[in-house]
Amino acid sequence: MIQAFRSFNPLNILWLVVVLFLSRVGYLLHVPDKVEFVFVEPFARLLVPVAYEYAFSAGVNIFLAAALVFIQALLLNYLVNRYNLLGKPSFLPALMYVTLSGLFSPFLILSAPLICNFLLIWMLFKLMSLYKGDDAKSISYDVGMIVALGSLLYFPFIYLFLAIWIGLILFKPFNWREWISGVLGYGTIFFFLAVFYFLNDRISIFYRIWLPLAKKFPDHISINSLNYLLLIPVMLILVLCVFKLQQNFFKSYVQIRKSFQLLFFIFLITGFSFYVNSSFHLNHFLLCIAPAAVFFAYYFLYAKKKWFYESLFLLLLISIIYFQFNKF
Repeated sequence: MIQAFRSFNPLNILWLVVVLFLSRVGYLLHVPDKVEFVFVEPFARLLVPVAYEYAFSAGVNIFLAAALVFIQALLLNYLVNRYNLLGKPSFLPALMYVTLSGLFSPFLILSAPLICNFLLIWMLFKLMSLYKGDDAKSISYDVGMIVALGSLLYFPFIYLFLAIWIGLILFKPFNWREWISGVLGYGTIFFFLAVFYFLNDRISIFYRIWLPLAKKFPDHISINSLNYLLLIPVMLILVLCVFKLQQNFFKSYVQIRKSFQLLFFIFLITGFSFYVNSSFHLNHFLLCIAPAAVFFAYYFLYAKKKWFYESLFLLLLISIIYFQFNKF
């Protein structure tokens, strides 16, 4: 299967649909009667004055989530090919994104992090354009607004503001106006939110929005499920990707090297920002799968031993399906 996706063949879109279905079919047999869908933070709930949490049945919820994942996979694939991050066009980023999005059951339903992945991919388009872009101030301002919109939907998204400054460090010489532009873009959205609070006589509690940022980072996370055995092939592929990147890193163009550095920092930011939530939810790590999918695609594109990389991907896919059919 990997060999087929290594080429930029439009027929791979059909195989992508097959993988999308296979990575979700097991969950359909165990799906609960009701699935809650919350796509805005409590502090922004006033902006959506209707009851929507159970607007979709479980089946429709899963179908819509799968459709969003499919669109996001194609967008990410277009991004990677447009900026030539892998050195040659392929459908591997889309395949990896679809596969990783089926890793855990909470990934398979509509959620705020899933919606925010559209914003994250949009951010990546903007940040990648910094390298050859002339007007970094407007790009920084736009990305600041994107981060603010993401914060309204899912508050841990706020930490991706750091990606703006990291992108400016990597792609542009220092210019304080560009750094301030991102702050102004973020502030624009929250200024209008403050006006909305004021009009609803709630301005006195506006400051509470940022209280979770003072929350202490947890010392540990309790993991008791055998489902986390799925992380074994994931971690193995990530380690192999690091070695493969290290071998080819200085052979790549400067833009590609800097782009992978940006993706690495985004992966870290999204991974460690989970603690801002009042309670731990596994679907937070949906934010990690876009950069992870690019890393996975890089390894599978340049891996040499066909029997090994095909077996490794098959092991990952079979593990996902197996753990969906078996609840421990």
